Amino acid sequence: MKRIAALFCAIGLAIACLLSVPASTRAESYRSSAPEDATVYFISPQDGDTVSSTFMVKFGLMGMDVAPAGTDKMGTGHHHLLIDLADLPELDASLPATENIRHFGGGQTETTLTLPPGEHTLRLLLGNYVHIPHDPPVVSDQITITVAE
Repeated sequence: MKRIAALFCAIGLAIACLLSVPASTRAESYRSSAPEDATVYFISPQDGDTVSSTFMVKFGLMGMDVAPAGTDKMGTGHHHLLIDLADLPELDASLPATENIRHFGGGQTETTLTLPPGEHTLRLLLGNYVHIPHDPPVVSDQITITVAE
């Protein structure tokens, strides 16, 4: 019984210590390094393309390997597709899953995307095993596409 009580005290102390550290510091400890020459890019579509409302997006990656979320292996990450974001999300925190930030934590390297007619921007951002961008971030150039009416 004393061992169980001591265990609960130790767990409680560990949680209290963790919660007293700012969230950004906790996330920072989970950041993974990336090679300076790592590059993520769009295979298709290309900047300036006009596409139908449903189209294929293919992701490219050089200098690193793709691995599913949860796989903590140096030199790997998984794709996040940023849609119509004016600014990059926080680069030192886990990326939220939203309509504008799509996660491909299964290690996917392509997807079918449906967007309304008009001009849209796309950007790729590689995340590590806990969806936190690497240091330095592996981010593509932003491309602009037009979805035909």
